[in-house]
Amino acid sequence: MAHILVVEDEELISNLIIMNLTMVGYTAAQAFDGHEAIESLKNNHFDLCLLDIMLPGQDGYRLLDKFKEAGIPVIFLTAKDSLNDRVKGLNLGAEDYIVKPFETLELLARINVVLRRNGKTNDVFKYRDVEVRLQEHVVMKNDTNIDLTAQEFTLLEVLIQNRNLALTRERLLELAWGYDYIGETRTVDMHIQRLRKKLDWEDVIKTVYKYGYRLEVQ
Repeated sequence: MAHILVVEDEELISNLIIMNLTMVGYTAAQAFDGHEAIESLKNNHFDLCLLDIMLPGQDGYRLLDKFKEAGIPVIFLTAKDSLNDRVKGLNLGAEDYIVKPFETLELLARINVVLRRNGKTNDVFKYRDVEVRLQEHVVMKNDTNIDLTAQEFTLLEVLIQNRNLALTRERLLELAWGYDYIGETRTVDMHIQRLRKKLDWEDVIKTVYKYGYRLEVQ
């Protein structure tokens, strides 16, 4: 998984981001001002930077060039929510621009898009005797191909991308079936049962009581 630098001067926000990144399998480091960010950049390799704009030392706009020179894609995370600020950030070369406050699932989805766009993702997920090749849409169990429908694979991909996070049935419908899908949450339950059976993941895809489901991996 990717190694991500979080440059955010508010410690509580930074810690929350780090916690969520770690839960889904990323490794991450923190910097709390512009000078710390530069030192981290000098001494470490990163696949992505989540960068606040309003920082002590050097602001995010000035830091952006240094990350670009190092070939590290940047997503701005900021409270600056005007259209001019968004346009400026994107025109300067940021890959994306997310306004605080934001939902964790939205952040993770956008991180995944940027990493894929820059060829920095590991498209093979392995757990126990199951291997999922996300790019190829192939699922293997004990080196035997497992046939999943297109919808089952999409649901599995959503669970993998948000592993260890509890997702409501409504959110799974939204992410795996699309915003315009008109259906009942029972549809999610049926597909979850099929995935559990095909992958022998009864104890991996957990039911979260009165809420939804979570793909629980170590």
